[in-house]
This record gives sequence, C-alpha cells and structure tokens, in this order.
Amino acid sequence: MAADETSIKVSAAARDRLAVLAAEHGTTIRSLVEQLAQGTPTRAEYAERAELARAELASALGSAPSPEAEAKARALLERLSATQYGPQAAA
Repeated sequence: MAADETSIKVSAAARDRLAVLAAEHGTTIRSLVEQLAQGTPTRAEYAERAELARAELASALGSAPSPEAEAKARALLERLSATQYGPQAAA
C-alpha cells in the first residue's frame, strides 16, 4: 500500500453493494468512494457557496433574496440532488 493510501472497514454487505454500484457505473469501488468524497461538498463548503450566491444575487439584483426565496431555492436544489442518485436509465 502506498504511503498516501489507507483502508476503510465496512461490513461485507456494504462492500458487496459497493461492488454492484461500481460495476453498474463502470468503475471500481475505489473510484466510486473517491468520487463520493471529492464530489460531495461539506456543510462548510455549502455554506460558503450559499454566501457567495447571496453576494452575487445582491450585486446583480440590488438586494439579497428573501428568506422565503432562499427556502424555495434550497428545496428545489434538494429535489434535484435527490434525483441525481436515482436509478440509472437502462441503456
């Protein structure tokens, strides 16, 4: 194992599921886990993005969005995110 590598212990069931998911995505478990880790923002990163978006909107519109508008946008983004990890369309 290279110096910059580590191992993660999971149940056999989780390992088997990861293997199926990786195969369905044409990748390896390692790549699947790395994509998840690199592609999923942390709460702090989400907060930073939200603050940048607020500043951009305030600059473009002359005022920041209302809390109600932010809540609607957040709900929409959560729905869109939920569909991202849904079943893959059959080829």
